[in-house]
Amino acid sequence: MDETASTSRKRQRDPESGSSDLLEDSLALTDTFVAVRMMSAQFPCIEKVSIRPFVLQSQLYSSIKDRTQVDKELESLKREKMVRILKLNTGRDDHAIMLLEDYLSQIEHVIKIMEEKKKEKLTVFEWFKAHIISSKLDPCIGHHELCSLLSLGGKVEEEHVSLLINAGLLCLKNED
Repeated sequence: MDETASTSRKRQRDPESGSSDLLEDSLALTDTFVAVRMMSAQFPCIEKVSIRPFVLQSQLYSSIKDRTQVDKELESLKREKMVRILKLNTGRDDHAIMLLEDYLSQIEHVIKIMEEKKKEKLTVFEWFKAHIISSKLDPCIGHHELCSLLSLGGKVEEEHVSLLINAGLLCLKNED
């Protein structure tokens, strides 16, 4: 078949973003990622509530038959920093799944609120984004590891940790 006979045109990819597009394309095709995107899009948008969209892991389990597939795909999405998995402080063993861009947007919103309240020591949020989010993929982190990673940004005080807890970015967990 003659190539000039075709009237359709293929989309040209940007050569510089080719590898990241391929990664995103391959991850975007997973059932779990599609479900997270769709459920996030349906998240209610209430003006007075400042929570960015999230999906419960149990919701994914109920919409995708194979739980093992969900777990494997979530693990891949987490490693590729496409989603953030958060442990909920509800007493149940459930996790919230947030798209990374929504999670970062939530942090920016918290920073803006803290600035309005004239809170001091807001640099801890930048340390959190730079040193915790980029290196700690699990939903739990020990106090010592948290302080160690935050100290890469500067001198850590307990007030910094309290600020992160009060902002809802961390929750306390009793050591068993």
